[in-house]
Amino acid sequence: MKILAIAFMIFWTANLVLAQKVTTDYDKNTDFSKYQKYQFLGWADNSDQVMNDLDKTRMREAFQSELAARNLKAMDSDGDVTISLYVVVNQKTSTSAYTTYHGRTGYGYRRGGWGWGNGYSTTTYSESDYLQGTLVMDVFDGESKELIWEGVATQAIKDPKKREKSIPKTVAKLMKKFPIAKAE
Repeated sequence: MKILAIAFMIFWTANLVLAQKVTTDYDKNTDFSKYQKYQFLGWADNSDQVMNDLDKTRMREAFQSELAARNLKAMDSDGDVTISLYVVVNQKTSTSAYTTYHGRTGYGYRRGGWGWGNGYSTTTYSESDYLQGTLVMDVFDGESKELIWEGVATQAIKDPKKREKSIPKTVAKLMKKFPIAKAE
């Protein structure tokens, strides 16, 4: 039973660390149905330097796939919308605690009379360092150059072997809240 409780705590803590958070904001007065073409501006001011070339390619392909699924056509210039990406990586520390109670509990007869049982507890703390990545997608109106949509995805950076699958999933989760729905 104790092993099961420890395994549960480790699983629960790992999921908190690896949980992905997505937030979006957009101009509610914008008619997104008028947009048919997009232009990728690239990575905002040196943010791509924290990524290797493989991950940059994976991320760009994931965005191209999501945008194509919404019938948006890629253009080298003169897009109805322009898209900029920004990546930030921070060192984080996760702390977890596990408390174990040892001894008797409950009210009953004990040596010396009636009363509550004696017991003690121990708490074990553990810390683990991890990298947290934040991906920001800014979408601007091609004509007015005004920001019309912003999506932010934050999660722990996974092992390089898992990024091939995790990057497209992260982009898909971010784009799920994009005002232009996928074509049927």
